[in-house]
Amino acid sequence: MKRMLKVSAVAALLTGMVISPVLAAPQIFFGEDAGIDEDTRLPATPNADAARNSFLSQLTGVGTENFEGLFTGASVPLNIVFPGAGTATITGSGEIANVPTDTNGSGRYPISGDQFLETDSAMTITFTAPVAAFGFYGVDIGDFSGAVTLTLADGNNTVVNVGNATNANGGGVLYFGYIDTANPFTAITFGNTSQGADVFGFDDFTIGTADQVVGVPEPMALALFGLGLAGLGVARRRR
Repeated sequence: MKRMLKVSAVAALLTGMVISPVLAAPQIFFGEDAGIDEDTRLPATPNADAARNSFLSQLTGVGTENFEGLFTGASVPLNIVFPGAGTATITGSGEIANVPTDTNGSGRYPISGDQFLETDSAMTITFTAPVAAFGFYGVDIGDFSGAVTLTLADGNNTVVNVGNATNANGGGVLYFGYIDTANPFTAITFGNTSQGADVFGFDDFTIGTADQVVGVPEPMALALFGLGLAGLGVARRRR
């Protein structure tokens, strides 16, 4: 009887250990579709869309800003409210552009709706509360050989390379998403090796707190869960 109770207690303990999700290493979601030229809007962006769908599958209850509710020509600073994640303030350079069809003649256009934020990469996004997830579409990046980086205010000033093509044609589209529940950040500063020359479109961006990241148990947690189930099985057999 004592042995059965001991096994049952251990099984319950191990099973309970996976109730809270295990913090994972940073996750990067990236997809890029090559542009045709500066006057042509891509009819489809399968690589970028696949990256975005994968990114959003890891989140719950988040909102996406598509800039449709802002005035055309409105310039930074811009304040945007996200469900459950507070406010994001965009500073630096940039203004809202409206391009209903084709491109603006320089390779830039919106991903959804008619509007997007046009910036020369000198941009910082500051959050009122720490966030653990961030994703966006970038349009017409890399046609001036610019490589985009993101510096995260996470206490370590982590620098993340977006990984965009730097010999790109105009009008290309990429999606970049980043999740790090272990090191939430309060700001993101954009950098570009061709800053000032490599203007791009920024659209459909999403942020999420650690609580909005879907918990997926890591292999060790799954192993503990299996041991817990095995222990319950032993207890039943002995009973």
